Amino acid sequence: MLARRFREELAFYRLVMKHPQTPWAARILIGAAIAYTVFPIDIIPDFIPVIGYLDDLLVVVVFIWLAVRLTPRHVIEECRGKINAG
Repeated sequence: MLARRFREELAFYRLVMKHPQTPWAARILIGAAIAYTVFPIDIIPDFIPVIGYLDDLLVVVVFIWLAVRLTPRHVIEECRGKINAG
């Protein structure tokens, strides 16, 4: 169930990135969040207990939060509706 939810969220953010009314700054933030999740580059190395994994979580959450705040509400609702309908 968690894997399915993760795939749905990735599909949602891909739709938001492709939407013509999504601001460029939001597109960059979403792309950076996805890249930070996928690539093994870290600000704080993971071998440092707790903080090493916490920075991953915080960076991704902040990037996504900012991207959603910058994106018009109707774009978010339209893209979320497409994910929920499909």
